[in-house]
Amino acid sequence: MAASSSAMFSVSAKCTIRTQPTAGRLNVRRNPSGPAPRRIAGTVRYTGRVAFPIQHARKQIVASAQNSPFSRTEASPRLTSAASRTGPVRAARNAALTACGVALGVLMKPTALLSLFGGGNDGGNAAGGGGGDGGGGDGNPFFGEAKAYADTAEEEEEEEEEEDIGSDDAAEEGDEKFLCEGVKAVNLVAGPGIPTQAELFEGLYCQPGAMVSRKQLSEDLTTLLSTGLFQNVDANVQPTGKGYVVEFSFREKVWPGMVEFKVSGATVLPDDIEEQVLREARKSKYTTVRVLATAKNIIEGYYQEKGLTFGTISHFDGMETGKVLAHIIEGEITSVNCVYVDGNGNPVGSGSTNPRVVRRELPFRVGQLYNVEDAKRALRDIFLLQLFDNVQVVPKPDDNDPQKVAVDIVLKERPLKTAEVELEWQIAPGEGRPDLVSATPGGSVFLEHRNLEGEGRQLYGSVSTSNFFAPQDDLGFKVEYVRPYLWGDHDPKRTSLNVSAFNSRKLSPVFTGGPFADEVPSIWVDRAGAKVTVTEQYTRQSKLTAGLVVEEVTTRDEQGDPCPCGMRASANPQMGGEADGPPTTFSETGTDRITFVQANLTRDNTYFCNGTPVGSRDIITVDQGLGLLPGNPFYNRMVASMTRFIMLKKPGRHSEAPPPVLVVHAKAGNVIGDLTSYDTFTLGGPYSVRGYNVGELAACRRFIEAAVELRVPVPKLKTHAYGFYEAAHDLNSSKEVPGNPTEFYRRMGAGNSWGGGMKIGAVRAEYARDCNTSKGNVFVRFGERF
Repeated sequence: MAASSSAMFSVSAKCTIRTQPTAGRLNVRRNPSGPAPRRIAGTVRYTGRVAFPIQHARKQIVASAQNSPFSRTEASPRLTSAASRTGPVRAARNAALTACGVALGVLMKPTALLSLFGGGNDGGNAAGGGGGDGGGGDGNPFFGEAKAYADTAEEEEEEEEEEDIGSDDAAEEGDEKFLCEGVKAVNLVAGPGIPTQAELFEGLYCQPGAMVSRKQLSEDLTTLLSTGLFQNVDANVQPTGKGYVVEFSFREKVWPGMVEFKVSGATVLPDDIEEQVLREARKSKYTTVRVLATAKNIIEGYYQEKGLTFGTISHFDGMETGKVLAHIIEGEITSVNCVYVDGNGNPVGSGSTNPRVVRRELPFRVGQLYNVEDAKRALRDIFLLQLFDNVQVVPKPDDNDPQKVAVDIVLKERPLKTAEVELEWQIAPGEGRPDLVSATPGGSVFLEHRNLEGEGRQLYGSVSTSNFFAPQDDLGFKVEYVRPYLWGDHDPKRTSLNVSAFNSRKLSPVFTGGPFADEVPSIWVDRAGAKVTVTEQYTRQSKLTAGLVVEEVTTRDEQGDPCPCGMRASANPQMGGEADGPPTTFSETGTDRITFVQANLTRDNTYFCNGTPVGSRDIITVDQGLGLLPGNPFYNRMVASMTRFIMLKKPGRHSEAPPPVLVVHAKAGNVIGDLTSYDTFTLGGPYSVRGYNVGELAACRRFIEAAVELRVPVPKLKTHAYGFYEAAHDLNSSKEVPGNPTEFYRRMGAGNSWGGGMKIGAVRAEYARDCNTSKGNVFVRFGERF
């Protein structure tokens, strides 16, 4: 990103996996020593499938990437208390037992009815016996067996009634709470993809230091069992010094072995994933939580690898039959909203930028699957608009369908208009002590409007001079208008229009002395004109640019006067030099008016790996002079370059050191037709052959240059050291340049250099050796060489 940007990614998610569980009985077992622990009794009845929390990579992209712990979804089964459950059941069972006894009594002896309904006085008859409870008697054996069953059932019912009373009491005393000093887990299954103790207990009421009621403990038990991962969950509440420690005991659920595995709801998952899961599952005789976790890891691992971080398994079905069906959520995008915020992060309703300007930069659309790589590209492209100080891509579950994704683009806008003024004071040379009259003010003024009409169109203007009192001497200016999406918002090539007017002055490297020549008076090249450019964007860095340039070029000497010829050093310092050198312009006046078409094709797929570029880059530039008017040059100038950044070894998964990289670079150029000095190729310099000054080797019509650089990581410094070798040759074309500046200024026409250095941030500290003179120098430079 041209402007420094930071992006932050945070992950949070909820997901459940379910299958048909059997009803489980929950109770708190008594501790044989110490005070009786609190007791919860109940039966869980619920419908659904097996459910457990799954790590789900929901990404929230801000300034830098980081992961946050995922949360879990708590199931909501129906909890029926023992009292409300056993009443109807007990009544039905009593009625059945009574009916059975009546039927048998009628068959055996009519008087047996009296014994059933209140005992009897005839103890020897029909299992009657003293007392209203009908105890004793050994009459008919069938009737006796029935009576024994009834007695046993009644004893069990009395025990259940005591439990029911306890449950009723607990319900009546629901407000009473105890201090939970700790939570433990016993026999909890562990392994990759299986919920950990922290994940299972995250949403429970029982937390260390929390006050927990009996009802809340019962709900916690229900929540744990309702995941479907466990056959049974027990809780032992043991007293401590000041409170209680809750110990949850788990028993893993086991299903028959898996014979078939299918997925539902997947649109991008390959078919061989199902076969892979089935092969892994058949290694186990039974289907357990570990088997399901393995299937989850395989499927969700595929989605994570592809950047589809919302791709998860919602639940499993069919474990009881061995034909398991995994239901997939892939994270389909349902909406994309622009949220404008102020400096404090508070929403402000609408912004100055039309939301359409932001949406057209997004690589994802409604109906597509959310991909974290798309979110990163969205951040980069929106920042490149230079309209926002901060951008966040925030995915979240859709309010209407939590299984889908709604994306918010959070935007903090930059000021629309900017004005900058830089002022520099230089002391003008003169005799004696400088005074205020000789103090020369210089500087620059920069004006900018980043967002004309809220459509992302931009207007820039700058003016610079070293002397505001006499700006005509070196006034430089530039006015530029940029209109993105020239052919509309749906243009896949993102064609943009750039119109500019300019005036600039640069020192010509053509008129530079060689290593054995005397110092040469400088020649300045002034360019003033206009340029219209159309750019098509194929990828982030690959593009085609075509434009028309109309300009006036004037060459000037150190005094600012037009200079049609170069100069050599003069024996008389007051004369400055002799104007008998090579011509500086195509015409003899020192001023050319030219019109040419310029095209530039860039193919660039480089990317940064731990701070160093890796990949390839190819650039072709063609300038075609039109020669529309007499005296205008007609020519074709072409330059082609190729650079390869070859990664020799991938860095470790958690390594922050840059990888070793071999850089191979080649560049060539040629001019056909009329050739002027300011369009001549110059060899030597920090971006040609290091170790030489700019233009020190040659000024030529054709050239070729090559370079090799090996970059190796420096331990613990997160940077690299490098060694290089570079060479360039004019292919004996210097003599085809008018006036042959290479020979006139005693330059070699070819050269090579070698050296090495280290990159520290954006600074390159390096040693380069000039092989023509066998001398070397140390340089400190900024930016990349290639």
